[in-house]
Amino acid sequence: MGDYWEDMGMNVESGIRGDSYTAYESDEEQARKRRLIIIVAIVAAVLIAAYVGYKMFGHKSAPVAKQPAPGVTVIVPGKANIASSLTANGSLAAKREMPVGVAGEGGMVQRVLVEPGDWVKAGQTLAIIEQSVQAGEASSAAASVRVARADANIAQSDLDRAKALVARGFISKADLDRKTATRDAAVARVAVAQAQFGQSRARLGRLDIRAPADGLVLTRAIEPGQVVSSGNGTLFRLAKGGEFEIRAMLAEQDLARLKVGDSATVTPIGSSTGFAGKIWQISPVIDPQSRQGTVRIQLSYNPALRPGGFATAKILSGTVDAPRLPESSVMHDEKSAYVYIVGPDNRAERRDVQTGDVSDAGVVILSGLQGNERVVLSAGGFLNPGDKITPELAKSEAKR
Repeated sequence: MGDYWEDMGMNVESGIRGDSYTAYESDEEQARKRRLIIIVAIVAAVLIAAYVGYKMFGHKSAPVAKQPAPGVTVIVPGKANIASSLTANGSLAAKREMPVGVAGEGGMVQRVLVEPGDWVKAGQTLAIIEQSVQAGEASSAAASVRVARADANIAQSDLDRAKALVARGFISKADLDRKTATRDAAVARVAVAQAQFGQSRARLGRLDIRAPADGLVLTRAIEPGQVVSSGNGTLFRLAKGGEFEIRAMLAEQDLARLKVGDSATVTPIGSSTGFAGKIWQISPVIDPQSRQGTVRIQLSYNPALRPGGFATAKILSGTVDAPRLPESSVMHDEKSAYVYIVGPDNRAERRDVQTGDVSDAGVVILSGLQGNERVVLSAGGFLNPGDKITPELAKSEAKR
């Protein structure tokens, strides 16, 4: 019995120890889990509290400084009465070029009396052609005139005597008629001889090469000893009256802005001197390929103007009331020319414009601006539409 109870006690003790050990391990694991959950909850609460505190109080306690809008210099161009002009290039030429050659039958050149650059009068001899043969013919014709006149005088005397004899009855009326006819034939031969003499003199006069009008000799293509005829073509070229012109090409829309009488300044290539001129002709025809027409600008004689040379013409085409901007204010892209102006709330605003003349004074704005806008002076390349800016009036504008 003792052994029995002793065995039972051991079993009971073993059972109690086994169950207690199992329960002890489960509680420890649960406690560890609870501690982990509490730690995570505390960390999350701290983070949430920090975030809420930053949102509520962080920006107040340490405000972030705002970046100011960049300062941009602007101008107010206004409007002015500006002389409108066009620039064109072209070739210099004589306004009226006169080609001079052999008018008669020609011959050997004896003397040339002028050089390129000489002024000549109408009818002045430019070159003398050898004329001995023609002079002989003229002398012969002159002698024929004298012979014919002598015959006519004899015939007239015979007729006068016959008229006196008819009254006395010594000569019949038929004889008087024959003498009258003889006299008329002699007078006619005088006229023929005079005509032949005139032709001879004309041929003789046409041998010499003469200027058809007052002008300036441009070229000479004849030398003494040369045999010339009408087949030689042009031997001298003259500028009638010494007047020159520039023949400039312009687009058809530019031609519409011009009229005969508009003033121009012509500057030959390689020269800094401008010469005053006026439009005397505007082409009535437009080239269908180039869409251009010719403007002819008349110029007075000057040794610096050489026909065949190249020149630039600045043509004044009236005045226009428009703003004018510095070149730094005007930009270009594939669409058009444009500027930046100060828009509402001091934001940059793009404004497309049509430009006109460009000179040292600036760029004329034909359309797109009224003149009272605040236009960005030079920083437009760094702006985008809508950018916030701080406009600062240019010093030159502030003084006005």
